[in-house]
Amino acid sequence: MSHPGFERPDWDTYFMDITQVVKRRSNCLRRQVAAVVVKERRIMSTGYNGTPSGIRNCFEGGCPRCSGDSPSGVQLDECICSHAEENAIVQAAFHGVSLREAMLYCTDSPCLLCAKMIVTAGIREVVYEAEYHQSEQMKRLLAEAGVVCRRFVR
Repeated sequence: MSHPGFERPDWDTYFMDITQVVKRRSNCLRRQVAAVVVKERRIMSTGYNGTPSGIRNCFEGGCPRCSGDSPSGVQLDECICSHAEENAIVQAAFHGVSLREAMLYCTDSPCLLCAKMIVTAGIREVVYEAEYHQSEQMKRLLAEAGVVCRRFVR
């Protein structure tokens, strides 16, 4: 029996909606990004971008680059923040949770460094909403490793 007006989100929409809540925890002054790692439709780990645990938050002056006036994409070697995907993978490792065969939902497409972590962690699929500086090398790496990478469109 169906009920008019009752809408239940599909799995991709459900997990992408959760990334929008997770990214609100980001402490980065420049961009809020989140990742949710899912296995068998259950959340294994979440992550958002910002300074490492125990370090002052960006908005408190913890990251000199983020609290400075460097243009986007410049002086990235001075940024001490961790990426959302990185944090989600590291948090799973910290708690002894395997991510083999998992899916990673993220608000923005992963960088090359995060793509390497995704492959090494055994994640099989990446679903992202916004494209952010995707490199051809990142795409090739995920493809060669057999990791499906697709854009979620609302």
